[in-house]
Parts: sequence; structure tokens; C-alpha cells
Amino acid sequence: MNREHEGIKVSVRDTGADDYGAILSMNLNAMPAVSAANEDHLIWLVSAACFPKVAVVDGKVVGFMLGLPPGLEYQSENYRWFSDRYEYFVYVDRVVVKELYRGNGVGATLYDAVFQFAALRDVPVVLCEVNLAPRNEGSLRFHERLGFREVGQQTTDGGAKLVSLLEKRLVP
Repeated sequence: MNREHEGIKVSVRDTGADDYGAILSMNLNAMPAVSAANEDHLIWLVSAACFPKVAVVDGKVVGFMLGLPPGLEYQSENYRWFSDRYEYFVYVDRVVVKELYRGNGVGATLYDAVFQFAALRDVPVVLCEVNLAPRNEGSLRFHERLGFREVGQQTTDGGAKLVSLLEKRLVP
């Protein structure tokens, strides 16, 4: 998938082993908006993902998204919350865009790609969560613009975080 936004051409491609360093660095720089992950955990997430994609601008990886299918032995509190309530889904475990590229259509391009991926497979819903404490106001507004709606809230990380659990229905 390719998209141009205000002169910036964004392409989305499959994640490869050469991308792990960039993904790890972006994940580290995006905390606490995303959970911590070491290299082994990120490699496991990429291998378990049904949607392991990176966003590229001018040949550089500037963002990534890891979408997970149902049925994994994954201990994420948010993944388990959704798994208890939904049968068939794509769960966006992580979406990260380098700060310099935010607001340039990178995140929207990644989400367009996951919506298209899910729709082609008759997956009815894309799920994710956004931090309420610490509050991630930009991400909350972004997901609202994309049509996500809150379906619940929960505390995670032993009470250190409060998250808004979101869904975007692709089919009624």
C-alpha cells in the first residue's frame, strides 16, 4: 500500500529481519505510549503477527504496526481482555511512528493497510488500546478520527496504567 500526504510518499511493506533494530529503537522511544519490549519479545511478536508491517519514507523505516490474530498464548492483559470478548479480530498490539513523521499520514497509512487486510479476510473488527493514565491525548484523538470507539477500560501493569479499550467495526 502506498499513500502520499502533503508531498510525503508513505509505503507499507512486510517486516523483515533487517527491520528489527529500527523497530526496537522506535518502540523504546515511544514508551510509555507502548509497552516495553526487548529484542526477543519483539521478534516473537513479529513472528506471531498476522499483520507485521513497517512504514517506509524515502527508503527509511519510520513506523511499524504489529497486528495479532486471536488464539495466541500471549499474556498481554489487553490482548486477553479482547480475547475473552471477541472471537475473530485483528488486535493492534503496537503502532509506532517516529516523532518527526507524526502528522504526515504514516499512522493513517498503516491503519488503512490493516483495515484493508482485515476486510479482505472477513475479519469484522480491529481492536487496540490507548493509555488514559498516563494520558495519550494525541493517540486518543487520532483513533477517534479513524472511527474507533471505546468498549471498555482497564488498569494494567499492576495499576500503573489505565487504558481505553477500542474497537473499529469493519462490518456491521
